[in-house]
Amino acid sequence: MKKLNNCSNMTNPFDIFTNEIIHTILDHLNDDPFAKKSFSLVCKSFYFIERLHRKSLKPLRSELLCRTLNRYPSISHLDLSLCPRVDDPSLTSLSVSWKSTLRSINLSRSRDFTSIGLLRLATNCSSLVEIDLSNGTELTDSAAKAIAEAKNLERLILARCKLITDIGIGCVAVGCRKLRLLCLRWCLRVTDLGVGLIAMKCKDLRSLDLSCLRITEKCLPHILQLQHLEDLILEGCLGIDDEGLVTLKHSCKSLKMLNLSKCQNVSHVGLSSLTNGAEHLKQLVLAYGPSVTTDLGKCLLNYSRLKSISLDGCLVTCSGTKSIGSWCASLRELSLSKCLGVTDECVSFLVQAHRELQKLDITCCRKITSASIDCITKSCTFLTSLRMESCSLVSEDAFLLIGQRCQFLEELDVTDNEINNEGLKSISRCSKLCSLKLGICLNITDDGLTHIGSGCPKLEELDLYRCLGITDVGIAKIACGCPTMKMINIAYNDKITDSSLTSLSQCLRLKIVEIRGCPSVSTVGLSAIAGACRQLEVLDIKKCVNINDNGMLALGQSCQNLRQINLSYCSVTDVGLLSLASTNRLQNMTILHLTGLTPNGLAAALLACGGLTKVKLHTSLKPLLPKYIFGYMEGRGCVFHWRDKAFQKEIDPNGWQLHAGRSPEAA
Repeated sequence: MKKLNNCSNMTNPFDIFTNEIIHTILDHLNDDPFAKKSFSLVCKSFYFIERLHRKSLKPLRSELLCRTLNRYPSISHLDLSLCPRVDDPSLTSLSVSWKSTLRSINLSRSRDFTSIGLLRLATNCSSLVEIDLSNGTELTDSAAKAIAEAKNLERLILARCKLITDIGIGCVAVGCRKLRLLCLRWCLRVTDLGVGLIAMKCKDLRSLDLSCLRITEKCLPHILQLQHLEDLILEGCLGIDDEGLVTLKHSCKSLKMLNLSKCQNVSHVGLSSLTNGAEHLKQLVLAYGPSVTTDLGKCLLNYSRLKSISLDGCLVTCSGTKSIGSWCASLRELSLSKCLGVTDECVSFLVQAHRELQKLDITCCRKITSASIDCITKSCTFLTSLRMESCSLVSEDAFLLIGQRCQFLEELDVTDNEINNEGLKSISRCSKLCSLKLGICLNITDDGLTHIGSGCPKLEELDLYRCLGITDVGIAKIACGCPTMKMINIAYNDKITDSSLTSLSQCLRLKIVEIRGCPSVSTVGLSAIAGACRQLEVLDIKKCVNINDNGMLALGQSCQNLRQINLSYCSVTDVGLLSLASTNRLQNMTILHLTGLTPNGLAAALLACGGLTKVKLHTSLKPLLPKYIFGYMEGRGCVFHWRDKAFQKEIDPNGWQLHAGRSPEAA
């Protein structure tokens, strides 16, 4: 009895903490979306504290928005990207509830609202500094005029708002003088006039994205006079050419990043004019643009602050790489992905001149050999990222050099290369490695993975796509040694069984699991993953024919974070599909060739999964589903993708090799 009295007199241990301390505890729960909910359900005081503490909100569905207006009074960041249907009354209500606190709102995936709702939002929320209206393909100039009432707006994203014209942009320019970032990507009706107005009125602009606009050099003089502009993106602006650029008389000295990718009418001549005087230039993107010649190298000779350059898809000459090697700048990042003309000689010049490189991308540079890897690893010992997918002439011995000399690596992509177990043993010295891609590496086995598991404890991403020598033993070593794993791809490995999934269930942070084409995996293994990996978001079990309804039941009970799933060719029936409805976050579902699925069962599942935004189905099901389903689902924001793909009884063992340009004999 005495003990009971003592217990009843005990106070809540959290009473000794101030609100600031408890708020700090809540800040550390941000990684798990359910942790804060669990915290608030402990007691009334916790519920009240969490209610006042929450500043950001991302509702799963539009209908849940109204429930949060009263519960959370201090929301400053609202993300409605999971709510495809947001109407004017909803925008009006939230603008009233959070009129003094709301600072940013994401409407990039939302529809149904008009300029009326945007006007309420802009006028009521005086603290609003950021609006994302990307993909607003039905928004017109009246919407832009409404946005212009947000006088304190600093960041505005209008990507793919294809109906907005210069008139609407002019309203924004006049009303939103404090803009620091503006994205007009794919706003096809905006011309030089609208861009010029923005540049003349919004003098505080730091970042301007004009990608794929039908603009010419006429708007550039105004842009280049912006004294604070740091990032200028002109990707795919085909109306800008050398002839127009050479007429420029102004320069932008504050410019730090310039993106001219896919500007096919700009050569070193125009580039030299555009960058003239940009003494602070740090990053340059010329992907799929001009040839890398001596002249191009010379026009950037004296930019001592240049740290990053992307030349992806460009034609590279040896003389051009020599010119880049003579720059005053010491590059930190260099991307040569899919560049034609890159040879061992080119790579040698570049890496010896820029020994402080931290990130290097030589993906699909098919002419380089082991000599390049020798030079890279000898010269750039501080590399943190090396991407070299499909460098088919690099021999297996070269991969030993990576682990011996580049032990600061955090990211390594050697997809479709000749690396073997000895190479993996060497790479296991890179103890900071977080991402390792080994897809289509046919010479590796469990022995190599054993070394990675013991030497790379920080590994978070591992791609073993079509690594045919891998078995459950190797996966077990990875799961044991890399407990923080978040993504693993073991697709099309026929030696993988449930034992691998049971091992991976030790990795409690797993978010992405791809096991398509693993015929020996069953519901037993999937249930092990579902029960332990509660943060699972993406699951691909296509062609896992032994996974049935029990696996779906396990997912429905435990994986409330599941957003995307591919069930094609599995043994799931109506019952299993319906059980996924309890995963409240499910948005994307692919269900082709489920022989146990009936039209009625599919219809019931579609109605029950309230958050779906994308469903991929076989065309044969279209006439079998009730017609009202399509209107109802589309009205809820769901898009149907129909596929007329024939049923594949078995996987062609050589088809993928032919598709990738490899001969079966070589494999």
